[in-house]
Amino acid sequence: MRAISGLWRWRDNPLCRATDLVEAWVALAALLLILVVTPLVGSLVGGLAQDALQESVREQRASRHVVTATVVRKLDGSPLDADPEAATGRDLRTRVMADWTAPDGTVHQGAVTTGLDTPQSGDRFRIWTDRHGRAVARPLDSATAATHAVLAGFGAALLTVGLVEGGRRLVVWRMVRRRYARWDQAWDKAGPDWGRTGTGS
Repeated sequence: MRAISGLWRWRDNPLCRATDLVEAWVALAALLLILVVTPLVGSLVGGLAQDALQESVREQRASRHVVTATVVRKLDGSPLDADPEAATGRDLRTRVMADWTAPDGTVHQGAVTTGLDTPQSGDRFRIWTDRHGRAVARPLDSATAATHAVLAGFGAALLTVGLVEGGRRLVVWRMVRRRYARWDQAWDKAGPDWGRTGTGS
């Protein structure tokens, strides 16, 4: 709005320099770019991220399977780990040695994490595995994928605003430098005696 009011105020002003009008037009163009291009870039990037992440969600759901594992023993001295996939990020998990049967029928044993408070030998819990029975993280859910896509779109929009504003500031900085250079040339022409009596100025 300041750019528009500036253009209107300066349009018939005799003190208005050409650079003042150019600066106001640059500010108006930057404002219009921010208002028009930024939402387009944000929605485009967010949409592309949403498509890619939802495709990843479908692939992970197709390739990962829930199986039931049986605790063999709790691993001594194992620290409690926070589940990075949990919504709160505070779900503590304990490492145990467990047996499970893979979707292809093979039996596996290995160290995995469980949400059991006090795991005992023989306790059963569910884990995610790939088709070969290797323990994997749970698949990405649609809500988390959508949240990541929104964040990607928002980040792209902010980056666009930063680039446009940075471009505007660069143009104005170069204009100001040129203006100062012209002033320096004008002062050099006036000479060191400017304003003294009897110098003809």
